[in-house]
Amino acid sequence: MNWLAVLNAAALALETIRAHKMRAFLTVLGVVMGTGTIIGVGAILTGFDRNITAVLRSFGPNSILVFKFQAGFRTSAPSAEERTRKDLNYDNVIDIRDHCDACEEVSPMLFVDTTLMSARYKGNETFNINLLGIEETYAAEGQAELNEGRFITDDDNRRRESVAVIGADIAKSLYSNVDPIGKSITVNGHEFEVIGTLNRPAASFFGQDDMRILVPFFTMKKAYPSAKDVAIVVNARNGQLDRAMDEVRIILRTARRVPYSKPDNFGMSTADQMVSDFRQITAMVALVMVVLSSVGLLVGGIGVMNIMLVSVTERTKEIGVRKAIGARKSDIVLQFLMEAVVLTGLGGVAGILFGWMISLITRLVFSSLQASVPLWAAALGLIVSAGTGLFFGIWPASKAARLDPVVALRYE
Repeated sequence: MNWLAVLNAAALALETIRAHKMRAFLTVLGVVMGTGTIIGVGAILTGFDRNITAVLRSFGPNSILVFKFQAGFRTSAPSAEERTRKDLNYDNVIDIRDHCDACEEVSPMLFVDTTLMSARYKGNETFNINLLGIEETYAAEGQAELNEGRFITDDDNRRRESVAVIGADIAKSLYSNVDPIGKSITVNGHEFEVIGTLNRPAASFFGQDDMRILVPFFTMKKAYPSAKDVAIVVNARNGQLDRAMDEVRIILRTARRVPYSKPDNFGMSTADQMVSDFRQITAMVALVMVVLSSVGLLVGGIGVMNIMLVSVTERTKEIGVRKAIGARKSDIVLQFLMEAVVLTGLGGVAGILFGWMISLITRLVFSSLQASVPLWAAALGLIVSAGTGLFFGIWPASKAARLDPVVALRYE
């Protein structure tokens, strides 16, 4: 068997497929759908991965997020033990600032439940806000980029000033025709003076609006005394991220009186860890989608095997003639295997085009989700589709090769 024989078999396969176009199309429809699903899912996951990774990495390569349980992407909800943990508090912030030599900046963030909250200016109102109590160091860590006005200062915090810095989309929706600086904003009955506006983050989750309202930490404590969810953002010195994590862990374990033999009763996350957690989730999603799309490939493979068995029956006399003039069993096997592989390979190419259309439609619907067909998905689609034809073509090819030439020549 040589390359010339393979090329001849491929040419014969293309001629046979051309003679039965509709039958060939219906045969490989399952392969097209299965391959297209793999390509489409790969394109969407690639775009989603780019967006989420950019958001998480914008958090900062030297940043550590400390919370009462592990932040970031999780495959399960917080356990009962995590939900009953003590909240972090401002004393923990002071301890880290005073005793962590590898920490450059330490900033607290105070959260409240904003489910039913709204922000209002005169007759304009907006919902789904994100209200945070922060300090001046929040901006120094690169978590916010000022557009106009000024940022919250240490004096604002100590004096519990009723001031706020608002996100780009809040400024647009509430103050579309006026300059927001110096105007008031009312958040569930609490009035703040707008002292600055923020630029939209360079990286954000697709479709996410910038609905941040930043107020001084102690102002937030004064306005919402029941708010207890405190997170701590720690910015490590360059090249000292691991050391900073160790020092923060020791400081918090000591302050929270965690016994030596017990695990941490708080969580620490870095951008790389959150990216890793996210990719574990997307890997599971990709695996599920590949398994589901394999159903289409299975149906397509069975269709190929069925049509190849029919083809063997239709061309029994042709097989007998070929054997009578010297064709070997391997030549017959190659002929029918190549026909099956070419058939499903063309289905794979059509599936790649179908998957590319899915990614194109996704980009049109979600402009910020840059879905694109990755090379690995296209290669995998072709390999799987051709492999499907090879696998399901073995039985028809072996059946054709086993035909007795005398019986085949007498077949009508």
